[in-house]
Amino acid sequence: MIAVKNISHSVTADVIVPGQASSGVLIAQGGAFGGWSLYLRDGKPCYCYNLLGITRTYLRAEAPVPPGHRQVRFEFSYTDAYALGGPATLTLYVDGEPGGAAQLDRTTPLIFSYDETTDVGRDSGSGVSEDYAADGNAFPGVINWVQSETGKADYQHLISPEDRWRVAMARQ
Repeated sequence: MIAVKNISHSVTADVIVPGQASSGVLIAQGGAFGGWSLYLRDGKPCYCYNLLGITRTYLRAEAPVPPGHRQVRFEFSYTDAYALGGPATLTLYVDGEPGGAAQLDRTTPLIFSYDETTDVGRDSGSGVSEDYAADGNAFPGVINWVQSETGKADYQHLISPEDRWRVAMARQ
């Protein structure tokens, strides 16, 4: 599991989108009773935040992701850093350009699920989002990498291959 509860964070997926109307999960954490998912639906980037299976908040971009090498990213920024399970702002980006924003009034304070995992390229357990089926939700393109960062949401919106290489080499 990626530890992202009660902390601002971002997730970036570097992908090769095969077609204009591609659909599939890029990354999902949790399941039907709590979690989040970043995915494409009919080519459009989407993010679903599932609050304990009680409510789902969807952030769906208006424009589809063009085919080819792309970066799809979401930022999750807590608006009250001291409120356990407090409100947050969601923002989607495609290749560094904003694709939409939404507000969450409440967030999951402790755990998403005891028996679900974090999946890249599909949602293998019960689905976080009702936008896709519990099976057959694999992303049809290539996922080169997925990167999660925590802290304030003042990151660069597009991570260049050179910067990614520099960070990877500095960690050795």
